[in-house]
Amino acid sequence: MMAEERIELLVSGGKASPGPATAPKLSVYGLNIGEVFKEINDKTKEYVGIKVPIKIIINKQTKEYKIEVGVPPVSSLIKKELGIEKAAPPKDETTVTEPKEETIKPVVEAVKEKKEVTEKFDETEEVKAEIPKEKLILGNLNMNQIVKIAKMKKDEMLGKNLKTAVRQVVGTCVSMYGIQIEGKWPKEILKEIDEGKYDPLFK
Repeated sequence: MMAEERIELLVSGGKASPGPATAPKLSVYGLNIGEVFKEINDKTKEYVGIKVPIKIIINKQTKEYKIEVGVPPVSSLIKKELGIEKAAPPKDETTVTEPKEETIKPVVEAVKEKKEVTEKFDETEEVKAEIPKEKLILGNLNMNQIVKIAKMKKDEMLGKNLKTAVRQVVGTCVSMYGIQIEGKWPKEILKEIDEGKYDPLFK
């Protein structure tokens, strides 16, 4: 059996650099650290802006190596498709459409300063009119993008078919703040998937 050294890393796509723990391990086998990380960056450049799992597999006898690139987490792929770097902590959809008091206080004060209210000002109702719901949506995916992500992650998921993988991707969208699919909230899309609306995409 071939003796191997496996170094597993989570790197920034296209911008990986050797760390204090990685460089010594590569040096032991006489590898050119600069060349190794250049290859890593070439192989992960399509994932710029997100974290990518990789493996550096070194043959201890020949000192040859190969680099295996994994697929980033579903949430990272969703953010990449939407072109956003960060998503707020998971919240339920009621919170998305109906801001909590601490969220609307600055708007309330701004409205009051403009003297657009009376002494009977109802903070909750007035501010709902001031904040368009669409401003609370971070992004909107289409089903083709969802299928694309599902195909990339299918081998790592528990589902045995594309439809199941798509449901898992949509399920991740449910846990992310302000993400819609086809202009609808993910829970509604899950219902439509179960009803067979998107079955032609899964063939």
